[in-house]
Amino acid sequence: MTNLELQKTANEVRKGIVTAVHSAKAGHPGGSLSAADMFTYLYFEEMNIDPADPRKDDRDRFVLSKGHTAPGLYSALANRGYFPVEDLKTLRHLGSYLQGHPCMQETPGVDMSSGSLGQGISAAVGMAVAGKMDNKDYRVYTLLGDGEIQEGQVWEAAMFAGANKLDNLVVIVDNNGLQIDGKVEDVCSVYPIDKKFEAFNFHVINIDAHNFDEIRAAMKEAKETKGMPTAIVMKSVKGKGVSFMEDKAGWHGKAPNDEEYAVAMADLEKIGEELAKGGNA
Repeated sequence: MTNLELQKTANEVRKGIVTAVHSAKAGHPGGSLSAADMFTYLYFEEMNIDPADPRKDDRDRFVLSKGHTAPGLYSALANRGYFPVEDLKTLRHLGSYLQGHPCMQETPGVDMSSGSLGQGISAAVGMAVAGKMDNKDYRVYTLLGDGEIQEGQVWEAAMFAGANKLDNLVVIVDNNGLQIDGKVEDVCSVYPIDKKFEAFNFHVINIDAHNFDEIRAAMKEAKETKGMPTAIVMKSVKGKGVSFMEDKAGWHGKAPNDEEYAVAMADLEKIGEELAKGGNA
């Protein structure tokens, strides 16, 4: 896909996020929106996957370690064809297969149930080890929040991955700078993120989370890196694309009301119109 096609798709993913959370009257829009471009690149460009065969043996794996941003993952999966986009409106509803956190037993395309922060990366590391042991070519991707990496288990997993030279593993950190209680640096600073991963024997790449050229280059570099896992630290804007949500910690885990939903969708429609003209939004 071209960058323009990816931008258009990411905008549709963002519409799905806002619609799902509004319909649920609960959920986590901020961190879903900040990672929407990465979700889009992974599912529409990077990963070896097949929506018609979600469990195919040689597929690449993805683990959403920051599982509360399930609306972002679900919207990407729906737009990629794993299930109807219309079903996003059932998020968190009783009986829906789109639970508040990803469930591998219920949702097509979900490779690992997640939500307890810090644990997803460990599951991803296990998948990467299994791939090595079985001489498989699949790659494993996992997305973490910058607040999440305050968890000790993250660094146990990172230490193991680095020590075992898991070059089939890509750890992505969504560095939007905010968590539920405010700025990450004020709650419990995780900086410098890149130097920490380097100390655990990772190849580290810093990028702009909303620049598809940089995302593309980082993924290429990760594939070409041998003998060590890669960490992509992406600087992002929490709530990206929705004017009143951008860079606001209050939108970490809150649903828009009807009036706010209308404004959010108008923002995204405007971005879509700009992209339709062939320009950057």
